[in-house]
Parts: sequence; C-alpha cells; structure tokens
Amino acid sequence: MHATYPLLRQTDFPSIRRKALDTLQVNLGYKCNQTCLHCHVNAGPTRKEVMDLKTIDTVIAVLEARGLATLDLTGGAPEMNPHFRYLVERARALGVRVIDRCNLTILSEPGFEDLAAFLAQHKVEISASLPCYSQDNVDKQRGDGVFERSIRALQALNALGYGQPGTGMVLNLVYNPQGAVLPPGQQQLEADYKRELAAHFGIAFNQLFVIVNMPIQRFGSTLVSKGTFASYMELLKANYLEKNLDSVMCRTLVSVDWQGYVYDCDFNQMLGMPAPLGTGVRPHLEELLRIDANDGPIAIADHCYGCTAGQGSSCGGALA
Repeated sequence: MHATYPLLRQTDFPSIRRKALDTLQVNLGYKCNQTCLHCHVNAGPTRKEVMDLKTIDTVIAVLEARGLATLDLTGGAPEMNPHFRYLVERARALGVRVIDRCNLTILSEPGFEDLAAFLAQHKVEISASLPCYSQDNVDKQRGDGVFERSIRALQALNALGYGQPGTGMVLNLVYNPQGAVLPPGQQQLEADYKRELAAHFGIAFNQLFVIVNMPIQRFGSTLVSKGTFASYMELLKANYLEKNLDSVMCRTLVSVDWQGYVYDCDFNQMLGMPAPLGTGVRPHLEELLRIDANDGPIAIADHCYGCTAGQGSSCGGALA
C-alpha cells in the first residue's frame, strides 16, 4: 500500500507548525464508483473500507467540542458511506460548513438519484472533479462515459441553484493535470472552463481549483513503473516557493481516515504518516477531544514539495 513511501521519507523540506485548527477533513472510506489514474487514495468499486457509525459520532463530537468551522468530506466517493447523510445533517445542524468532494458520476448511480436534491436541501458546498472541459481528456483519465455523465450532473446541480448568483449554493470544480507536469495557472484556466462550459453546455460554477498530482499511491506507482518518479520529484523541488508555506492546508486542517486515526493531511494519511500530536502513539480522533492541536508540529516528507511548487496546491486550489 505504501510502495512509494521509502522514496519520499528522506527530505530537506523545511519544518512547519500548525496554526489554529479550523477544518476537519474526513475520509469516509475508499469505496468509489470510479477508478481514476491520478487517484492518490487508490479508491475503487472493490474497496471495502468504510467509516462506521461510532467513528462518525466521534467526528460530530469533535466538531462541536472544538467549535470547528468546516467539515470537508472525501473518499473514495464519500456519498457511498451509508452514514453520509446522517453526518451531513448533524454537522449542518451545528452550523458547520460542509464540503462534499464529489466525483459527479455518483449522482447518477442507482440508489443515489435523490442525492443532488439532498445536498441542495442542506446547502452542502460541492467540490466536483472535472479534469478538463473536453470529453476525450476526461474519459482518458476517469473512464469511458464519465464526461457525459459529469455534464448531466452539473446541469442538474445548476437547475437546483448550484453555481448560480445569489443562491449561496457553492459549486466548485477541481482540475488535475494528466501526467507528471505542473498544472497551468488557475486564473486563466478557470476563465477557459467558464467560457467553454457555458458556451457548449450552459453550465455555471463558482471557482476552479487547480491541484498538483501527488507522487503517491496509484499515481506514484505509475511514476515508478515508468521510471519518471525521480524526474517528477526534481520538477516539484525546482519549482518550490517559500511563500507558499504560509498557506498550505496542513496549517489549519487535520485529516481523519476511515478508522478515525488523525494525520496532518490526506496525503500523509495515504503514506501512513500519523500526526505528531505528542501522544507517543498513532493518534485517534477521540484524542482531539482532550488535546489542543494548535501550534503543533507537522509531519513532512518529500511529497510536501507538491503543495509548495509554483502557484502552490491545496484542497482549495492554488495558493498563490
């Protein structure tokens, strides 16, 4: 599972510490209806790891006890967790902002036909994967037919008010480059997406998030098999910008895996690098009920250069 981890562990990346914690990013499981080439989670239809109800109740307890502002739900396809809707309802009742990292095709899967309406009812923010505005590129990266299903899903979300002015219903899109290259500038690419999607499909959205492909799990293994792992790491390091250190996502976020263990980010989670919360063991979510994670150290390795290269990268897109 952690095949690329030894290649990343030795690092000269600078030490960083957390600021005030405000976001809980929770991986609800690795089960997904898609199998994407760039996936750093190695998610897919055959994965069985799913967060149970007891752990989800602990998530809710931590949100309330720590007064956290944001719950960021990811996977796999987070919506495939049987307790997804329960968690959303409880978090929204606490006034917590909820983000659903949605692959769009889940909205048309059997049994999920009312999911879009549920998300709209609870004003859940959607960060939706769409690696390009052309069919060939999307289907190449995510599978045949994904582009068409994604377009239909976006049109349905627009019809519910998502991405429309004045509704407060946020629809953001997420771009990952194809291959071992840095993504283009976020601002210009967002303008291209908005122009092309509006002109050809009548689709509107709020922002485009441009994210660097991380050299871990499925994408990392592909780099290793092609003999391009070292050159990709050299690319990331050559484009390191110190100013991005101030706003990398791990400064204000902790990541929780499907079993409830705590990491500094989703990528550290996939590499088995627990958050150094000072407990001497792999920290569990329950410990956030009694431990102050603010100003604590952050576990680092060479993949951290992916978040600080060029315009920077986070779950909220470019940093610069």
